[in-house]
Amino acid sequence: MKEVAVGKKDILLYSGFIPKEDLGVLKDFSKKLKGKRIAFVNSTAFGGGVAELFHSIVPLSRSMDVDLHWFVMEGDPKFFAITKKMHNMLQGKGGEITKEEFDYYLETNRKNAEEMRGDFDIIVIHDPQPMAIPFFMKQKSGRFIWRCHIDTSVPNEQAKEIIKRFLPLYDEAIFSMDAFAYGLSAPNYRIIYPSIDPLSPKNVDMTPSEVKEIVEKFGVDIKKPIIVQISRFDPWKDPLGVIDVYRELKKKYRDIQLVLIGSMATDDPEGWKFYQKTLRHAGEDKDLFILSNLDGVGNREVNAFQRAATIVLQKSIREGFGLTVSEALWKKRAVIGGRAGGITVQIRHGENGYLVSSNEECVQVADELLNNAERRNNFGIKGYEKVANEFLITRHIKDYLDMFAEKREKAGITE
Repeated sequence: MKEVAVGKKDILLYSGFIPKEDLGVLKDFSKKLKGKRIAFVNSTAFGGGVAELFHSIVPLSRSMDVDLHWFVMEGDPKFFAITKKMHNMLQGKGGEITKEEFDYYLETNRKNAEEMRGDFDIIVIHDPQPMAIPFFMKQKSGRFIWRCHIDTSVPNEQAKEIIKRFLPLYDEAIFSMDAFAYGLSAPNYRIIYPSIDPLSPKNVDMTPSEVKEIVEKFGVDIKKPIIVQISRFDPWKDPLGVIDVYRELKKKYRDIQLVLIGSMATDDPEGWKFYQKTLRHAGEDKDLFILSNLDGVGNREVNAFQRAATIVLQKSIREGFGLTVSEALWKKRAVIGGRAGGITVQIRHGENGYLVSSNEECVQVADELLNNAERRNNFGIKGYEKVANEFLITRHIKDYLDMFAEKREKAGITE
């Protein structure tokens, strides 16, 4: 268990994105938490949406004198292979966690619990990997919150029972949709939507010349139509289906290009295998680009490719939320998303984007958008408005601070 070193980021930098009264509310909540120690625990500091959120939430909260810490659990490849299997089963895939695997999962959680230093008033455990940590800590139920970021609407029964075994250790759970809580029969939960940081390198404004320079550096022709999907190399994100959609569109639009961008996370051992599978499925095609952090693609490059895109896809089969949708909508792009999980919260079909359930549907609506610049622009404007109103980091922090202040009051903690 290691603490991630983060500094502070002034919340006043975001005054242009939130009403003045909301900024006051944030400061009021932070005052109520004075002297209280809070910790986030997850399984990686890089490569996933959760880690990316923490890189904004933690320093912004600290700028308001909230004593928020971020810990990353440690595990070997065997542990992360087990938790990846658990993740897949929670999203509905078949399989079985053996007794030996479950015991290894528990032992890794025990070691991390023993290594966690400091006393905290509230500890928020994120996702299944560190979920058993409270079982091995002296600090017991009432101070722990479990935050589930994945789609658990139709879980494998064994995986569901594993989660239900640990839920009583937690005061409550947080999900992104009611359906995810229902899937696990969670008795006490609340909904908090994830968010994007409009001032992060991935979302901050860029000039057209900056976008052009970055995109063309990777051999992509910015003058020709570009379809982009940003996601992990994971079967739930359906990159193979995206390639198939591109090939169908290529029959009509000979100059169309496809860019798939993903990052390799330390807690996702299957990512490497599926990355190779994606490369094999892509074959040799000068207009098909598969890029990752190994190619020097970071947040700034992702920003540029999203802004350069004619259409952004997020063709997920299962999706906890899919913040790449909000990222693209924030940049006023036309987005086609899989009819899955949190994507359906961000896209209203036919109003600010399209939702699809098959390759055929995806090809149909992509064809329409490629021929209708006005609709693409309208989707982009409405999408931007939805993100500005619902999915920015300041709202997310407000939800967390509100919850922490509520826990403090219920516990009868006084200054």
